[in-house]
Amino acid sequence: MNGTQQVRVQPGARLSGAARVPGDKSISHRALILGALASGTSQVRGFLPGGDTLATWRCIEALGVTIERHSATDFTLHGRGLRGLQAPQAPLNCVHAGTAIRLLAGVLVGQPFASVLDGSAQLRRRPMERVTRPLRLMGAQIADTDGRAPLHIAGGRLSGITYEMPVASAQVKSCVLLAGLLAEDATTIIEPGPARDHTERMLRSMGAPVRQDGRCIEIAPGTELQPLDLTVPGDLSSAAFLLVAALLVGRETITIEGVGINPTRTGILDILARMGAQIERRNVREEAGEPVADLVVQPGALAGAEIGGDLIVRAIDEFPALMVAATQAEGETIVRDAAELRVKETDRIAVMSGELRKLGAEIEERPGGFRIVGPQRLRGAIVDGHDDHRVAMSLVLAGLCAEGETVVEDARCIEDSFPGFIETLQQLGAAAAIEGTQ
Repeated sequence: MNGTQQVRVQPGARLSGAARVPGDKSISHRALILGALASGTSQVRGFLPGGDTLATWRCIEALGVTIERHSATDFTLHGRGLRGLQAPQAPLNCVHAGTAIRLLAGVLVGQPFASVLDGSAQLRRRPMERVTRPLRLMGAQIADTDGRAPLHIAGGRLSGITYEMPVASAQVKSCVLLAGLLAEDATTIIEPGPARDHTERMLRSMGAPVRQDGRCIEIAPGTELQPLDLTVPGDLSSAAFLLVAALLVGRETITIEGVGINPTRTGILDILARMGAQIERRNVREEAGEPVADLVVQPGALAGAEIGGDLIVRAIDEFPALMVAATQAEGETIVRDAAELRVKETDRIAVMSGELRKLGAEIEERPGGFRIVGPQRLRGAIVDGHDDHRVAMSLVLAGLCAEGETVVEDARCIEDSFPGFIETLQQLGAAAAIEGTQ
């Protein structure tokens, strides 16, 4: 989809059947970045070919890495080792990808050349001091603009540090771990709470000396990384939109196959279970250190719940969809401790509240969350995806529940994380269609 496209949604359809979701976005980013640092040739299958991950792909190629594409989702990557990357000829354009700019910052500060990390106007609004602060403590030389991109990185020698993160963040943790690989001595990270551990899992599978003791994670430098042989699991964050759709407008059991169920990511499953959802995990197995299962969801009424604490970090990307679910749940849903939602691709609390109000919803915004009392009657309207993939997909879900037609404008961004989202909904029986210039 491009910027002129919109999604037109008709209510009334009842969903059923089975579907698959694209490869995990977080793991796809990391496969490219860590594969580039490996000593040898990596094989990756099930990659997510979305806007964000393809931005990372182009950055990796600009650093001198050769990638052979076998299909939309499978490739061979020829790693150049920890310090074998080449100086890019131009600023690296991460477009909208926060994961790309923050993880690549950790890689580039330890390289023997200068580089610039930049992106879209949207990415330039996102805070970068959360990664530049610990990197500077390691000796990195980084110039920025009021704590935001573009990041001008000198490259050079790094010292290991002990860093206590003020906020649990997988991107910050991963950035510091990658810089730690290139430092002169060990680096220790102290987490305030659980955050996604895909980087640690992948590093261990590649032979890196990553040790964890409670909330302390230590990485020793100097060990060459072994290449990957990886099948990327389905993305639970993408599956969450189908789970919510199944719960709200399902006709019978819906199965979502081959989804990653890493415990640092399953907050949405715990939240929906707290709200009364019946979601069963079948065919549980492991692929390259990541747990995988088929998720079987039974349509049914939801009840409001109070959500906060560690659950927030484990479900941070799924809250736009959860806001839609809360409008249809019986009783009060209160979310707290979620201020991180305000510094995503958009201020997702403000944006989702504003767009759902166009559909007739009543939402009380709070600095770190929101309060919604349901069930509420939604009425079709023209709404805006705000160039934020998760906002746009959530508004499509709202349209499935509304009375009358809903049009989601600025929906091109859905391709950033879930290529084929509308087609997948159609496969399950939804009346949703993409319109506009191809």
